Amino acid sequence: MTRYITPLREGGSMPAITEAEDGFLYALKFRGAGQGPKALIAELIGGEIARAMGFKVPEIVFATLDASFGRTEPDEEIQDLLKASAGLNLALHYLSGSITYDPAAWQIDRLEASKILWLDQFILNVDRTVRNTNMLQWNKELWLIDHGAGLYFHHSWQDWEALATQAFPMIRNHVFYYRAEKMDEASAFGAAVLNDALLESIVALIPDEWLLIDAPFSSTEQHRAAYLKFLSLRLAYSKHFNQKALHGR
Repeated sequence: MTRYITPLREGGSMPAITEAEDGFLYALKFRGAGQGPKALIAELIGGEIARAMGFKVPEIVFATLDASFGRTEPDEEIQDLLKASAGLNLALHYLSGSITYDPAAWQIDRLEASKILWLDQFILNVDRTVRNTNMLQWNKELWLIDHGAGLYFHHSWQDWEALATQAFPMIRNHVFYYRAEKMDEASAFGAAVLNDALLESIVALIPDEWLLIDAPFSSTEQHRAAYLKFLSLRLAYSKHFNQKALHGR
């Protein structure tokens, strides 16, 4: 990244609009933010799984910051964030002119809504609610953003294998919970598109240096293998957790 433009203060982790050497603008997610590289890992995995399922997702790139990046920023809190984020970070292509998706203004197809709910159930994404949809309208298309709150188990790795096989109760807060009326079709679609080889290729994208920070595993190989095992188990049990999560709707 070559130029720090402005912080996106509505984001909980204080991302920023930046310019890269290619001349494009990116929404930069910082490794020095509160949840550290774990949020970047969830962003990377969740975003690329969404892309594999055919959803519109801004291009995800790795971004290296040196210690001088953003030194003209007058806000001391942001300065501290930038200093703590020297090294490898994550950025998404900035969709200039996009607007936040409003479900009251644009009701999407019920199957599409069901696929998005299935995705968020699969990656344990707690952050796509009516209050914060984390979707954008750009060029008359729907774009999915901000998957950093997914895979929340990796902040402790407690009972992660059991969690992989269970329903996701927080899906009841999802913006499309009551519109997703074609979950059987969505589940069949997700299970057909995703497979272990695809999931392995996505997990392989995680940089080693992110896996070395606050890790309960003895090596990056074991850490990476744990992510893959979770996703593979989740996929294998997807038919079972799908209906349980929607029971009582």
